[in-house]
Amino acid sequence: MCGRLKIVVVGLLGIVITFLAGNGLTQFAAVPGAKGGQDMFGPYDVVPNWPQDLAELPGHEGWTYGAGQSVFAESPDRVFILHRGELPNIESPARTVYPEAGPALSFPVAQLPWRNASVGPRASLPGALDGDDTDRGEHGVDHRWEHCLVVVNGDGEIIEAWTQWDSLFRRPHYVTINPYDPEKHVWVVDDFRHAIFKFTNDGSELVQTIGIPNVSGDDDSHFYRPTFMAFLDDSFFVADGYANTRVVKFDNEGNYLTEWGQAGNPPNETRPGYMNNVHGVAVDVQTRQVFVNDRANNRVQVFDENGEYLDEWSFGAEPTDIHLFYIGADNVLWAADRATNKILGYNLEGDLIYSWGTFGDFPGGQWGVHGMSVDQDGNFYIAEVGNGRVQKYIPRTGARPETMIGKPVYSAWE
Repeated sequence: MCGRLKIVVVGLLGIVITFLAGNGLTQFAAVPGAKGGQDMFGPYDVVPNWPQDLAELPGHEGWTYGAGQSVFAESPDRVFILHRGELPNIESPARTVYPEAGPALSFPVAQLPWRNASVGPRASLPGALDGDDTDRGEHGVDHRWEHCLVVVNGDGEIIEAWTQWDSLFRRPHYVTINPYDPEKHVWVVDDFRHAIFKFTNDGSELVQTIGIPNVSGDDDSHFYRPTFMAFLDDSFFVADGYANTRVVKFDNEGNYLTEWGQAGNPPNETRPGYMNNVHGVAVDVQTRQVFVNDRANNRVQVFDENGEYLDEWSFGAEPTDIHLFYIGADNVLWAADRATNKILGYNLEGDLIYSWGTFGDFPGGQWGVHGMSVDQDGNFYIAEVGNGRVQKYIPRTGARPETMIGKPVYSAWE
């Protein structure tokens, strides 16, 4: 057979797959017709040196961001980034052999990140849940509790520093804005405070607290280490969370409505409604279904908005470790896997559509994606607890829109 016959077939959700008859190959690349490459960053290019480093601020030359917890793009020119304080801004140490630890051991290890910003005895604050943080080392030397929440513009320049709230936070976990709120209040979930804080959009005022700060529980007025939130037009849902194993539903005013979920037996729990480490929640605004990340059991469970079980699927066996997921206007569930360092796209029936991502601390590499957001222009943002940073990706020229993380559902503002 001379030459190749190109046949275009419309597949799942309109993804175009090009079959090259004559050699039996099939192209699934993010950019149709691309030659070479390996979709290392999927349908995106990374923006290097974004955002501005804290070390560029006067008096902060010796410090940089701690563990990257969350990111939320209100717009392409106003992006909230949430970190667990600051870590020393130092270069990778020189490679050293440690015979006292064992033969043939050295540090740093070639081709690997040299510092975990989140996990370890000298990582980002906080320390133990009920501790005084001295287990993390010395304040002012090993860590500082400053600049937990800052706002940057599209170029990554810090335009707001919400340092007035640093003392309120203990382990801020998630930042978001209700897309149905025309006043664009800013919500911060703090899992060590067992509370959710609601601020005015400019950060000048704390207008509401849900949960009792520093008091854990599992009733209608307490949380026990909540993690994430998701909104419908008339209600919102809280994943509660690291210790509790439930989803709690509130109305728009923050009044308790209902809850569901019981503690299961990780890592192989199969009973509907039994969960372990509820570390993520997302909603499909069209069907009002609630997708819950049953993290320790490596599955998503699907419920109606009042907690009736509907469906589930697995993200795969160990080492799978899904940190969170997101559903945008494309009706695709996009998940971040901390273990495989991949961004995974599934349709809402659980069929895998596309995945990308690679491990590393270089620009575009990933380690411990703990937050994801997309702005109105399709730019994609991640926060990484391992690397201690936030990154911005922009759509590649010619990339298939179907392989990109969907733009968010907006209602109250454009």
